[in-house]
Amino acid sequence: MTTIAHTRSRAARPHRPGLRAWMRLCVCEAKMTARDTAGLVVPFALPILILIMSASGASSDIVFAGRTALDLVVLPLVCVMISTMIGVLNMPSFLASYRRSGVLKRLATTPLSPFMVLAAQVVVSFVQAALGIGIAYVFAVTVFGANPPHRIAAAVGVLLATMLAMYAIGMVVAAVAPTPNSAVAIGLVGFLGLGALGGMFGPRDALPDWVARIGDALPFGAGVDALGAAWAGQQIDAANLVSLTVTIVVGAAVSALFFRWE
Repeated sequence: MTTIAHTRSRAARPHRPGLRAWMRLCVCEAKMTARDTAGLVVPFALPILILIMSASGASSDIVFAGRTALDLVVLPLVCVMISTMIGVLNMPSFLASYRRSGVLKRLATTPLSPFMVLAAQVVVSFVQAALGIGIAYVFAVTVFGANPPHRIAAAVGVLLATMLAMYAIGMVVAAVAPTPNSAVAIGLVGFLGLGALGGMFGPRDALPDWVARIGDALPFGAGVDALGAAWAGQQIDAANLVSLTVTIVVGAAVSALFFRWE
């Protein structure tokens, strides 16, 4: 009797999809992303436009340690901007559209977990952001003679942390936004708000002191400052790393807690 009960108990347990099924999900997400023309063009074209407008004047004078303002300010800003645009604005709209069309509701009847859906979105968005950052960097090097970071490993680590922080914010938006329009609206407000406080529209020094301090503590400003420090070969401020880490942990926990299939 014990053996029969144990067998029935094992049979009643839902079988979770493995790595192979998750990889297929990632491929499907990548195909859906590739079909979104605006979602591909804007994150790649807008940073190039910003480089064209800003890099010519910022690439002439040496600011610190053999690096120009293009290296220490413009490129870190462009890298963080691409991560924020894709993570906070683009990615949530896909999940919200799946929820609105009933795709997530149908997935809820399968053994697929919400974490696998969110993780697939993060991986696809990560690849998209990496391509955008790579294109912007190559363009800055070939056209304006940009220099590599003094501390390459630190710059890569900070960039990865910044991307994860922005995806964590985007996952919160994706978890709670009921419609694609609401996801785009929330994501746009988040992108513009983070960017405005983080120096996307002008130096943070021009902001009131208390506003500038908020911008320093948020992941956009923290990512720009940390990347700039790595580019200059300086020590990265621990407060910047704490900001990015807290955003990643809190964002992942909140998105998993409030994720809704419909």
